[in-house]
Amino acid sequence: MNQVLTAAGKVVSIWRYPVKSMMGEELNSSYVTERGLIGDRTYALIDQKTGKVASAKNPRKWGKLFDFRSVFIDQPQVVKNIPPVRITFPDRTYIFSDQDDIEYTLSKVLGQEVRLMQANLEKPSYEEYWPDIDGLAHREKVTDETMPSQTFFDIGVVHLLTTSTIDRLRELYPEGCFEARRFRPNIVIESASGEKDFIENLWIGKKIAIGEDIVLRVTGPCMRCVMTTLAQGDLPKDLGILRTIASYSQVNAGVYASVHRGGTIRRADLVRLEG
Repeated sequence: MNQVLTAAGKVVSIWRYPVKSMMGEELNSSYVTERGLIGDRTYALIDQKTGKVASAKNPRKWGKLFDFRSVFIDQPQVVKNIPPVRITFPDRTYIFSDQDDIEYTLSKVLGQEVRLMQANLEKPSYEEYWPDIDGLAHREKVTDETMPSQTFFDIGVVHLLTTSTIDRLRELYPEGCFEARRFRPNIVIESASGEKDFIENLWIGKKIAIGEDIVLRVTGPCMRCVMTTLAQGDLPKDLGILRTIASYSQVNAGVYASVHRGGTIRRADLVRLEG
């Protein structure tokens, strides 16, 4: 990056989600490729009846996925040789993705026939439920949504969220439990200014440098969905979370980014903004 860089903050947490729509793992560091954090959304469950990706964006059908957790048993080193994943069930028993009975067991627990697969579909798609909230593109409707080819990402390969956005939402809706994990980001950035505002919206179209290696290009806002309102762990179900984002930030919180230059990201890395 030849442009003038200004301090934007530092990385305070890094997250990876090996299986789409399951709880993921918090990391101290990760290698970042053009496909994002290595191992992120590598796997997904496929509905055998419809061929669609199982997503908690349709919680009436797949809301139970938030009760599962997926972690790598060994750290992934290269994209083409991803290690097995350990999937922990709601009752805290677990299974590994390379076990012969993995699909039978998952189907039995979920009550629906599914298969576990890596991201190699040419035209992956999923169903999304839109609750009855002002500002959403649809209301009380389930739509079919497409995903980038051979990925299990909704749109962008890296999702950034600042503490400024979280703090602003807490200010707007004090009754709500706003935590970064509600929003399933990859990288949470503590802003240098400490202001309470949706500051990452101002980064769209710009490049940001993280640590010594990584350069990302912020491509657009992250439109939030019903997943932010679902219960997970000690966070309660709360439609007010999404209603607040719709009312004050055009349903956007956080931003998507593409990878201009990869490398290793670490907790506490400095984040610098172009221009």
